[in-house]
Amino acid sequence: MGVFNFTPSGPSTFILTGIPGLEAAHVWISIPYCAIYIIGLLGNFTILFIVGKEQTLHKPMFMLLCMLALTDISTSTSVAVKALCIFWFNLKGITVVGCLTQMFFLHTGSMMHSAVLVIMAFDRYVAICNPLRYSTILNNARIAKLGLVGLLTATVFILPLPLLLSRQTFCANIIIPHTYCDHMAVAKMSCGDITVNRIYGLVMAFVVIGLDLSLIALSYGLIIRDVLKISSKKAHQKSFSTCTAHICVILMSYPSFFFSTLTYRFGQGIAPYVHIILANLYLLLPPMFDPIIYGVKTKELREKVSKYTCKVCSSEASV
Repeated sequence: MGVFNFTPSGPSTFILTGIPGLEAAHVWISIPYCAIYIIGLLGNFTILFIVGKEQTLHKPMFMLLCMLALTDISTSTSVAVKALCIFWFNLKGITVVGCLTQMFFLHTGSMMHSAVLVIMAFDRYVAICNPLRYSTILNNARIAKLGLVGLLTATVFILPLPLLLSRQTFCANIIIPHTYCDHMAVAKMSCGDITVNRIYGLVMAFVVIGLDLSLIALSYGLIIRDVLKISSKKAHQKSFSTCTAHICVILMSYPSFFFSTLTYRFGQGIAPYVHIILANLYLLLPPMFDPIIYGVKTKELREKVSKYTCKVCSSEASV
């Protein structure tokens, strides 16, 4: 991430306060926080394990599920570990370089998550509108290439955020009222002009996420157009049912992202702890619900989970 050049008077560490105004309740807050994080880890690692073990699941759709699981794990872990250290052990200090590194991986993971949802929308379009050419248009190698493009794009767009902050001068105020190093939370600690940081962060978020949403909307617009040409209602239901899980994940991810981003920048009348709680929920809830949604809605995955669950239960019974 380059060399971070701070002024000699600049701080070497920041202090993350956790959830301002609710410090006395940190231990109690950590219980649901930790539970959500662990459930998310178990669900996503289960998907990775089952898809890796089952040769029949080595298909583009399940490769995309693995990509989604990896982004969920990396995003939630990048914030949850430090937050739990604050809640349980009062370890609030974080080096400046560590803070900027956390910021980079956090926002890169979030943008990669959005890119995977776009690829999934394209996958659903091909599966419904061009089923006979599905294996020709989409294969595991092509999915891997699309995923790599998404990762490189996210890296290129996010890297300027910590690099711009590394050139700022941070004064005596080193207390960040947050559980993790969010871009704007750190930028507000600067003594210098952060106009460029504000504009770039906002434009990057809305342009990139807006483009992703436009591509998803285009995919579903084409799906609806082609499905409505079919006269059979049963075919309509079958076509739309294949998109249910993806639509649920989209509705969980994007509204919470925009709400969290807008309230943090423009919601001056909202209590600080509300900002922080919303920001944490935006990063923790999708990783918990994504594997549950796909596990329930995807028949092949559901059957494989049941298979391994039965194996574990039978082995425990024999012991």
